[in-house]
Amino acid sequence: MRLPLILTVAALALSGCVVQNPAPVPVTPTVPTAPVPNPDAAVRSSARVVINREMAKRLPGANVAPYTDCVMQNATTAELANIADAGDAGASGSVASIVSRPTTTQCIAGAAAAAKGAA
Repeated sequence: MRLPLILTVAALALSGCVVQNPAPVPVTPTVPTAPVPNPDAAVRSSARVVINREMAKRLPGANVAPYTDCVMQNATTAELANIADAGDAGASGSVASIVSRPTTTQCIAGAAAAAKGAA
């Protein structure tokens, strides 16, 4: 007779541990975040456009992409930022300064030789 009483007491004790109507857990929707743009990449991209236009003015009709690459490789981040900020109107002096460096001149000479070899 004691066993049913013990089981009843145990069942009642355990029933207090069970949540009858659990509250719904709020689900926070995940909002996709846009990738944070790399400011250096944005500056480099803008500077590349300006330098490409400047090189095209100096070498009309030529594929200036390799020469632009030479200027980009030999410019500092600050110079590229200045070129990007100046735009087409004020970039000629900065581009000329970078082109006049020996390493840039060598790079451009190599690019020109490669272009002649491919032609």
